[in-house]
Amino acid sequence: MRKVWSIVTFPFRVVVWPFVMAGRWAAALTRNTIALLSEDTEDVPIGETFVKAIGEPSLLLPHIAALRLHVFRGVIALVLTTGIAFVFAEQILDYLAAPIGGIEELQSVGVTENISVFMRVSLLTGFAVSLPYLVFETLLFVSPGLKTGERRIGCLAVPVVTLLFAGGVAFAQFVALKPALNFLVNFIFPTVIRPAEYYPFVTRLLFWTGIIFEIPILIYFITAMGFVRADAMLRASRYVIVGLAVLAAAITPTTDPLNMLIILIPLIVLYYIGVGLAFIAQRARDARHGRETG
Repeated sequence: MRKVWSIVTFPFRVVVWPFVMAGRWAAALTRNTIALLSEDTEDVPIGETFVKAIGEPSLLLPHIAALRLHVFRGVIALVLTTGIAFVFAEQILDYLAAPIGGIEELQSVGVTENISVFMRVSLLTGFAVSLPYLVFETLLFVSPGLKTGERRIGCLAVPVVTLLFAGGVAFAQFVALKPALNFLVNFIFPTVIRPAEYYPFVTRLLFWTGIIFEIPILIYFITAMGFVRADAMLRASRYVIVGLAVLAAAITPTTDPLNMLIILIPLIVLYYIGVGLAFIAQRARDARHGRETG
């Protein structure tokens, strides 16, 4: 009878199972978020923690198990967002082709060209949509080593990272992309635009510009962790600007200086915003250190 009951109820269990798993996932995230914002940990120096881990490797096993769980949930989220991107892939492809007049302006030559472009754009769209959750899972993994105040700052970093990435993608899409395409498409010879060349070009520009727009939050965190000081970064700004110019030249898809400046100027502005945030982080770190030593 148990076997018969199992066979009869199997279709219902298949239908209900995703909702049950979603409920468990939401409950686990709620518990982790509450613990993230409320529980405090003992402040143990990194060197001491490393020595303990070397002397007793079994201490790493709970962290490895936790890492596996966070990676699994991140992969599931990435699969879900990529699946949603598959559904809307044609609209996304058409939107990305708007700067050249729409998807009808592209001509496919290779047999597998269309499917490779479809997969590439869907995967990158899925990653971009799941980025806030991936950052949150990373924060949950490192949270046992953080104090309550640092965890709250980390929670604020999740929307900031998302907004900066979205701002970088929007800047590349609405400001940098069209001038670059006009220069490349109209340079000397008439150009037949292929999907296999156009979409990798566009997605690389959008993705890496979004990553580079994370410069301010990166500067803030490395200053808050004590790796650099804000005044040192300000003094080194002239050398950093030279490095940013090299970076802008590498990112810019064209060789003309105008398109390079379109990328370089926001990078310089982002760097100085990061330096301003670094002074805030440095002041908070110095104040905390003064209270601990006092």
